[in-house]
Amino acid sequence: MIDPLPPRAQPRHQWWRRLRDRLATLLITAGGIGVVAAVLAIGLFLALEVAPLFLEADSGVGWRELWQPRWQPGTLPGESPLFGLQPLAWGTLKAAFWALLFAVPLALGAAIHSALYMPPRLRSRLKPTLELMEAMPGVVVGFVAGLVLAPWVERHLAGALALVAVLPGGLLLAGLAWRRMPMPWRHRLPQGWAGLWLMPWLALLAGLALWLSPWLESLLFGGDLRGWLEAHFGLGYASRNAMIVGLAMGFAVIPGIYALAEDALSGVPASLGEGAQALGATRWQSLWKVVLPAAAPGVFSAVMIGAGRAVGETMIVLMASGNTALMTLSPLEGMRSLAATIAIELPEAVPGGVHYRLLFLAALALFVFTFLVNTLAELVRARLRRRYRRLGGLS
Repeated sequence: MIDPLPPRAQPRHQWWRRLRDRLATLLITAGGIGVVAAVLAIGLFLALEVAPLFLEADSGVGWRELWQPRWQPGTLPGESPLFGLQPLAWGTLKAAFWALLFAVPLALGAAIHSALYMPPRLRSRLKPTLELMEAMPGVVVGFVAGLVLAPWVERHLAGALALVAVLPGGLLLAGLAWRRMPMPWRHRLPQGWAGLWLMPWLALLAGLALWLSPWLESLLFGGDLRGWLEAHFGLGYASRNAMIVGLAMGFAVIPGIYALAEDALSGVPASLGEGAQALGATRWQSLWKVVLPAAAPGVFSAVMIGAGRAVGETMIVLMASGNTALMTLSPLEGMRSLAATIAIELPEAVPGGVHYRLLFLAALALFVFTFLVNTLAELVRARLRRRYRRLGGLS
């Protein structure tokens, strides 16, 4: 019987490499667990701060009082406090709605064009530029919206509304004109470069809309559109309103939605769309019936993450909304969100008081909402990955 050879000693560099790998794995695992623990600790801290509000009998605040239609914390002398969170929740959802109404069509349209139609050379330059826009601080966007955009829209309300009506129609008109062009002209204006050759056309439409808006306002509304809206529909106008917040916050939300939706659309196997077109489907039918359903979980995830960003945004709403706790449907009036209320009133609240704990309740509501939205988005994204594996898009 031959004795087995003794085990060879491992070289020192292999032992050191294995030690480094284990240390790196340990640090990464500890970092991930630490992040999860920190998030749970924040939620626990907010819950502990809010709990005395409902456990103490002398607080005088119950669920019925929280859903009053007025928020009046009683900070002025002789002012009776009213702690209704209803207008604050309404303002938060209103700001997020108008932001998503502006951001989602533009972001998804840009993602579809970038992922499916844009040439690779232009896409490699445009996509990083749009993604870098997400790094722009919200306070800068809010500053520009509150001090530049809001006064301009107040002076040129008819022109601003004309831009909203004219630009989408101008895009559709350009698409119809492109379809009817002779083939040599269509080759000179390729569809993948439409984002560039449409810019002069849109600039011309914007200039015409702004130039004609005073004449149209004088002809149709007696020279005072704001007075006409108030007289016929009872719509007042505030300089800082939901429309301004929607434009500014939508500008801040667009890069995040675009990046995630573009990644989802780019990850769809090209064989799906090519197979649909080989069977006789048009490019639009292939996009609508095949590519979008395959990427729907990722697109939904992008919109949900954008909604979480819009709900939790503070500085843009604080600087561009007017911070009036109103419950109206009009986009021309202001509102007040939960996040802006926390930023404004927490430094003045007495620690341990009812007002103080109600602000922590608002923070807890925002925390729970964003946590659930982001969790749902991540679950949907995991479903997308599994679908791609089944389709052969991922290894």
